[in-house]
Order: sequence, then structure tokens, then C-alpha cells
Amino acid sequence: MLRGKQTWWFDKRPVIIGSATVVGPDEGDGPLAADFDLIHPMLDLQQKTWEKAERLLLEQASDLAIQSAGLTKQQLQFYVGGDLMNQIISNSFAARTVGAPYLGVFGACSTSMESLAIASLIVNSGSGSYVLAGTCSHNCTAEKQFRYPTEYGSQKPPTAQYTVTGAGAVVVAAEGEGPVVECATIGKIADLGIKDPFNMGAAMAPAAVDTIQTHFQDTGREPGDYDLIVTGDLASVGFPIARDLLSRDGVQMEQTVFNDCGLMVYDVAKQKVQAGGSGCGCSAVVTYGHLLKRMKRGELRRILIVATGALLSPLSYQQGESIPCIAHAVAIEQPH
Repeated sequence: MLRGKQTWWFDKRPVIIGSATVVGPDEGDGPLAADFDLIHPMLDLQQKTWEKAERLLLEQASDLAIQSAGLTKQQLQFYVGGDLMNQIISNSFAARTVGAPYLGVFGACSTSMESLAIASLIVNSGSGSYVLAGTCSHNCTAEKQFRYPTEYGSQKPPTAQYTVTGAGAVVVAAEGEGPVVECATIGKIADLGIKDPFNMGAAMAPAAVDTIQTHFQDTGREPGDYDLIVTGDLASVGFPIARDLLSRDGVQMEQTVFNDCGLMVYDVAKQKVQAGGSGCGCSAVVTYGHLLKRMKRGELRRILIVATGALLSPLSYQQGESIPCIAHAVAIEQPH
């Protein structure tokens, strides 16, 4: 089960039998729009607060994922999820409507792969046959909590990222049709002393590099064993840093193999998203929407998703703390 130092190897090959993504208007204007299941034309989703809008994104994604799996909520054994809000309220409140036993997790923007890894571990161990994993974020909730409300109109530096408004959910099962989860490499904290919350890409890059290198060491694999390796949300600042750090250590990543969800979800040159996308919903909607659909179409056979997270809080930032970061990697394969 444990391979190397940090990698869970899933010998029972848990299957992703259902998936869904729900996004907001900016994501619907981006290059991956055709692969999202539901696109909302307004940020408020006709809700009274931004937080209620974020919760609705996750509730809808969960419902659609369960439907695509051909299940009912009553058949779920567990739900694993988290988000960026204090006390992960979006997931905790959404879990009321899911109704399954609930494990709340927090990995900041790495939560998509953290929750998928734990869901796969539960299924692989025989502790559950059907487990839902989900996460979400909303531009207006994250900006209000970590920086300034969007209504304030504060200017942001070019290194800042744009929180994705979206939710992604998958149902992991012991058997069925769909891509299988091969393994998960659980990351370690990396903190190089960066304190700027407007430059999270640079802060998270070392964590992504450490997890990628550990994954190759633990599994004996190399970049060519994957059709695509994507980081979570390093965006236009952190992604080149990660690529340079890997190259320095002798890990060469071809441009056709290596990409970043924060650069994929938006057209950075045309949309007003600063350095690119971020947020729990970033890697979730790109993976559970675009990438899984590419696998289904036969365009990708094996992918590695390295979701990155900056584990800061408004309190730690105000107290002058640096930003601890982490990355969790999950390998997914489409059976022949």
C-alpha cells in the first residue's frame, strides 16, 4: 500500500464512476467552457450572500456527480471535502444536503486532490464502496476573506491570482466504468519565507516541485510515463519557477506534458485575471471537467494532478507569518 516514503499505491484500483463541474461566468468565458457541466451567468447565483452562492455551486456539483454515477445520495458511504472558507463552511453546510457521513479536510487549493486521495484510500481499503469527494471556491468569498471585498475596488499587483468561481465533485467506487485512481503522493510542507498573499504562485512552487520529485522517486516513474502532468494553481508566476527548479534538479518537463490549471482555466492574455486562476475550485473544475472528459474521449491515458495549496489564514498574515505551502499528487489512468 505504501510505496516509497509518501505514496499510497491503490492495488484495488478505485474507479471514478461519476464527476461534475459547476462554474461561474468568468470560467464560462474561458477556453474550457465546453467541458463544464453547468455554467452560471451571474456571480451571485441569485443567492443573498456570496457564501450561499459558493455553497450552491458545491451542492449542484455533488448532485450532478451522483447522478452521473447512476446513484442516489442514500447509496453514498462517505463524503470527503473542504474549501477556503473559515471552518470550511461551504462544505460543512453542503454536507447537510448530501446526507452522507462527512470528513471535512483543509488543504487550501490542494483540497481537490487531498479529498480524492482520501476517498480513494477509503475505497481501496474496503471501508466504503461509494465515496463522494468535492471542493469549491468563489471569487467574491475568497477575496473578501483573504484580501479585500471586490466592491472595494482595490488594485492588485500583476503577481496576484484570480480565484475561480466553481465546484467539482467525483464519486469514487470499488468497481464500475471510468478512470481509475492509481496512486496518491501526499505532500510535505514547504515554506521558503514568502509572506506576500498577492504572490502565492511563487510561494507554492517549491511544494509542487518537492511532491513531483518524491512521486517519481517513490514510483520509479518519470515524466514520459504520463501524457500530462498539471500543477494546481501556480499560474504565470509560480509555474515557470517550478519548471526551472525541476530542470535545475535534472527533471526535464516537455511543454506538451507539463501545464498548470491556473493557466488552463482562463485565457490569461484576454481575460482580466492577473497571473491566472487559483482557489480550491481551480484544479477541481479543470480536472473533473476538462481532463476527465479528455480521458473519456481517448485523448489522454494517464495523468498526474499536483494540486497546490497556500496554507495561510487572514490571522497568520496579519501576524506577519510566512506562508506554509503543500502539494498533493494523484495519478489517474483510463483503462484500455
